[in-house]
Amino acid sequence: MNTSGGRTTTSEPVSPEATFPTVPTAQLTDGGWELTDEHVETVFKLPTASVAGATKLYDDVRTREAAADASGLDRQWRFFFATALTFRPALAPGIGPAMILPTVRSEAGATFADELRERGFEAVSRGRRERVRTDSGDRAHLRTYSAQLPLDAVERDLSITGWVGVWHGDGFRIAAGAYPNRPVGEILDLDDSPEPLTRSAGAYRQELLDLIRAVE
Repeated sequence: MNTSGGRTTTSEPVSPEATFPTVPTAQLTDGGWELTDEHVETVFKLPTASVAGATKLYDDVRTREAAADASGLDRQWRFFFATALTFRPALAPGIGPAMILPTVRSEAGATFADELRERGFEAVSRGRRERVRTDSGDRAHLRTYSAQLPLDAVERDLSITGWVGVWHGDGFRIAAGAYPNRPVGEILDLDDSPEPLTRSAGAYRQELLDLIRAVE
């Protein structure tokens, strides 16, 4: 579930049993998102199995390019990813999804927080929990995260909110992302920002939650 953002799409060898999640491709394209990485890795281990995650990672390229053109600062402002989990070996017949779900939620949240720190974010903290229905009717458990990143190039801090959703439908799914807490144009102190840089945190939040709910 490595979410380190890059501009080059890379692929690692995919094991025969690994299946990538289904994502809302048209919705992502319309929103200016671009697939930047696709990979399979072991995300955590249980006493009787290892858990592999097949992940698709997206960057909000529209906002990134608009900010770079307007300010010269080229960085990732928002990201979204979706992961499908595979257990190796498969869970024993007596172990149902409900028994594993709390562990998956805990591991997913801890990994998300660790990766924010690896990206340079500070003061990473967990927030409230929520439950929502996915578009396919499954009940997803959501957890919010907050963090800050010093932007030395503009002498400002980037404050973000992240959401991590975990559920079991056609297998275990993790979908998550993060966004700035105010318009990018304000962060960069631009006098006349193009449309992608004027979007509010509320608009970012709604889009991210819509993307999470659409994953299958």
